Amino acid sequence: MITSLGIRHFKRFAEASFALRPLTVLTGLNGTGKSTVIQALLLARQLADAPGSRVVRLNGPYGLALGEAHELLHPDAPDSVIEVRTESDQTNVPASDLIFAVPDEQALYLAVVPSSDAPLPELTGQGCAFTYLCAERLGPRDQLDVSAEHPELLGVGVRGEYTAQVLALHESRSVRAELRHPDTDVTHGVTVLRTQTEMWASEIIRPIEIMAQWPPGITASTIRFREPGLLSEAIRPTNMGFGFSYALPVIVAGLLTVPGDILIVENPEAHLHPGGQSQLGRFLARVAGAGAQVIVETHSDHVINGVRLGVAEDRTIGPESALIHYFGAEAAGSVPIELTERGELSDWPEGFFDQIERDLGRLARARRRGR
Repeated sequence: MITSLGIRHFKRFAEASFALRPLTVLTGLNGTGKSTVIQALLLARQLADAPGSRVVRLNGPYGLALGEAHELLHPDAPDSVIEVRTESDQTNVPASDLIFAVPDEQALYLAVVPSSDAPLPELTGQGCAFTYLCAERLGPRDQLDVSAEHPELLGVGVRGEYTAQVLALHESRSVRAELRHPDTDVTHGVTVLRTQTEMWASEIIRPIEIMAQWPPGITASTIRFREPGLLSEAIRPTNMGFGFSYALPVIVAGLLTVPGDILIVENPEAHLHPGGQSQLGRFLARVAGAGAQVIVETHSDHVINGVRLGVAEDRTIGPESALIHYFGAEAAGSVPIELTERGELSDWPEGFFDQIERDLGRLARARRRGR
């Protein structure tokens, strides 16, 4: 597991360090560095994809769209160098210091300084061992992409574009006991990927049956839905709404994790009802508690409350295994927030999901003025 991430002279951070846990939640104001933390990890991941590479690309891989290299250098940097440091809890695995030089000329890449270390082993996993789902996932599509990757090395894709293919190829794969829906034994006891995906999707979104296919002879996959218990025609994704298309890759990726995997998800709450957001937070807490390292960027207090319920009610993850980083207006970094075994938070910094109290207070004052 990656236990810490250090960033130096990258974007808004002159120098910052962030502790990472089995479940790490990044939240806070817009433009305060949450995505920068994930982007630093993705730069390191690029080197794991191409050992010995002399550059990391700033646009394209993992959906990155960072522009030109000079835009990434902190204004107070004494030299044209960006550093990313990661540490692991693995015995005898030294910290990894990755050093990137910002070219003087216009460039869409960072140059890897030869003295840099290799990325941590945690960042080198293939297929589902390292999954990054960006905030801009694919909406409803009649057809989805297929990958030429070996089936055992196939993940859902950065935008969820291979979700249907993964389900079609691995629908009969057994899901680990720790990740199965709590009602599995009470209902039909089926533990395969497709059924478990349906059970979790039915709880997080609404009751549904899923049919994923990769038809022979075409380089595309399809996913269709059906109302449970009805012999109705298959429903196209375009007639189901964005919630299904955005949440399904998160569910499938989570169910395929094994201990030691890394799952990074941006805005898991997108297009979901508040109740579904909370359930998805509980699901991600379960995934982390089952041994994967989960990093979540969110603007949803419902997702965070779901994580808290995962600690306090479900007890699928211990409080010591979860950490929330709140990013405020300060440029120094974040405020770390711990959880107790009852799901309580160690700190409640200014601006941390207090808008509902502010709005309700203003509404109460407005009512009093209207009497």
